[in-house]
Amino acid sequence: MKEKSRLTSKLRVVSYNIRKAVGTDRRRRPGRVLDVVAELSPDIVLLQEADLRLFGRPTVLPRDVIEARTGLVPVLVARNDRSLGWHGNAILARPDMLHGPVIQIDLPGLEPRGAVIAELDTGGRRLRVVAAHLGLLRTSRRSQLDALNARLTNLPGLPTVIGGDFNEWSEREGLGRLARHYEIVTPGKTFHVRRLMASLDRFALSRELGRAATGVHISATSRLASDHFPIWIDLDLTPPPLSVDGG
Repeated sequence: MKEKSRLTSKLRVVSYNIRKAVGTDRRRRPGRVLDVVAELSPDIVLLQEADLRLFGRPTVLPRDVIEARTGLVPVLVARNDRSLGWHGNAILARPDMLHGPVIQIDLPGLEPRGAVIAELDTGGRRLRVVAAHLGLLRTSRRSQLDALNARLTNLPGLPTVIGGDFNEWSEREGLGRLARHYEIVTPGKTFHVRRLMASLDRFALSRELGRAATGVHISATSRLASDHFPIWIDLDLTPPPLSVDGG
């Protein structure tokens, strides 16, 4: 994988529900997931369903091959040495991206759901990234967004990108609690890969972040690797111009 400069002003973030690495052929093939990630040449990847629901929540992606296949390394978000993530949410990033403390959040609702928050040094500018997987019921999702907003509001201000499977089928409602604070970015329909019906996977950006491009990654491998297509966004991290007082 081609090494990227720490000084680039463009940063590619990917969000991908990997369905525990079970593809549309009903076979668990972690290598296919990693191949899809490599196709996108990302700087940061926000994963959902990266761990099994067995005791200890073991990862479905072998740690010892992630970097070799993708050029990325896992951010330490798990609370044990078996899992890659928290409630299945995991973060991969370039090895040169130092990160600060990670926050794991339990989200309310009928199903066990969660999110993880990490601060990354992207090469001169710090960025807060959030990986989330919201519930199947809208009432649960609204409570989960309230909980997520409350936690983020109490953190120091940083450019923030939230990515994940929001599980919201509507294009017009259901995410208003998030839209009050962030720009919702819907790259396109991502589910189901065999018959695209819904834009379940989305990003939410804090207002100071610019974006150069965004899209849904459709390839021969991504058609097989999961029931969701991954989404990507190229963020513009060019620092805003300094204001000059004319006194």
